Amino acid sequence: MTKVQSNEETSSTQEPEVEIPSWKALGVSDALVALLEKQGFTSPTPIQQKALPAAIEGKDILGTARTGSGKTAAFGLPLIQKLAGRRGTLAIILCPTREIALQTLQTMEIFGLPLDVRTVAVIGGTDVKTDERALITSPQVIVATPGRLCDHMTRGNLWLEYVEFLVLDEADRMLDMGFSKELNQIVGAMPTQRQTMLFSATMPAEVESLCRKILKSPVRISIGKPLQVSSQVDHRLLWTTEADKKRELKHILSNEPGTIIVFTRTKDGATLLWRWIHAVGFHESTYLSSNKSQAHREEALEGFKVGRYRIMVATDVAARGIHVENVAMVINFDLPIEAEDYVHRIGRTGRKDANGVAISLVTDADVRQVERIEDFLRARLQDIFPPGAVRERPRGRSDRGGGGRGGGRGGSSRGGSSSGSGSRGGGSRGGRSGSSRGRR
Repeated sequence: MTKVQSNEETSSTQEPEVEIPSWKALGVSDALVALLEKQGFTSPTPIQQKALPAAIEGKDILGTARTGSGKTAAFGLPLIQKLAGRRGTLAIILCPTREIALQTLQTMEIFGLPLDVRTVAVIGGTDVKTDERALITSPQVIVATPGRLCDHMTRGNLWLEYVEFLVLDEADRMLDMGFSKELNQIVGAMPTQRQTMLFSATMPAEVESLCRKILKSPVRISIGKPLQVSSQVDHRLLWTTEADKKRELKHILSNEPGTIIVFTRTKDGATLLWRWIHAVGFHESTYLSSNKSQAHREEALEGFKVGRYRIMVATDVAARGIHVENVAMVINFDLPIEAEDYVHRIGRTGRKDANGVAISLVTDADVRQVERIEDFLRARLQDIFPPGAVRERPRGRSDRGGGGRGGGRGGSSRGGSSSGSGSRGGGSRGGRSGSSRGRR
């Protein structure tokens, strides 16, 4: 199995086991501990261990952790604990997408409703009048996307002068999506005396600047390396032609019996590819993109989660914060524009110690982008080829001027010499190998 590994050497000395503190020891109330245990959460994750005490104490937090680390509970539990027994809208949680907002709402309801802490979601794609009726009830917590929240502020449906708690989840993604103006408007309408918690998968200059504006002496928490790639994922580059991409995709879909997410670069591309997938016989498929109605998106995502759909075609709207367990494979029908989005995409598989596969359908035109992704990962991905194809990666920038890319990066230790082993024969191109499947 080809794994993406860091260039940094790891020590063979095994670190001593660290005792995991109990929920109670972290300051979580008895009522919430009982709810956590009822839901099967016996111990906190690393980010929860570090964030909960500081958040419960009322400190600002700057947290970096990859998706699936448990950060929703890291900020959600302290909010519920502080708001239990209080009235009025006192907390705002901002999320970049509707899907992330709805999943946050679900977590807040699981632990909040039994303690009479109500949360509503205010997101695009839903009826404004429905939002207005929900806001009139003065829920303690509002989970919102920035654009829709500003819309209600402009309409006079919402005032933030008395908000005491602000959470920004996936802050880097919100800035990437162009919400800088909306974030400034929201923060500017809040009192300066508040508790603010900001979480981000990466920490580019724009996020650092935002942190300086809105956080006061924050507790900095970093879990793992930014955009760390799961060691449980087998990465493959299937070199083909644009004309043969769909044929290769059909072969993969036919040989992988598990759940699959297929990523495209554009919304129209997702719709057209889903239609083709459905037309060639894969009827247990759906698609997810930002231009669809909220009802469609909820139905598609829920159907994929419960197994009604085995295949989901998606744009990058699904690449962050969409928690669907046991996704067997991620396929990049189109490579993402940004190298870091590759990590977000393939992070949908290989979760919670399960094995996963990430296959990217690439052509000669993708060589530069492949190299940018490998530079970002600091690793070389495995090349595989269809039968009869020239079994050699197209020449990129690193092949000019002598010295192959694989040799400079450690060659075979990173899968750089593995092109001869990854052919269509034996199921190594489309499905997982027998040994990989056995470990799932």
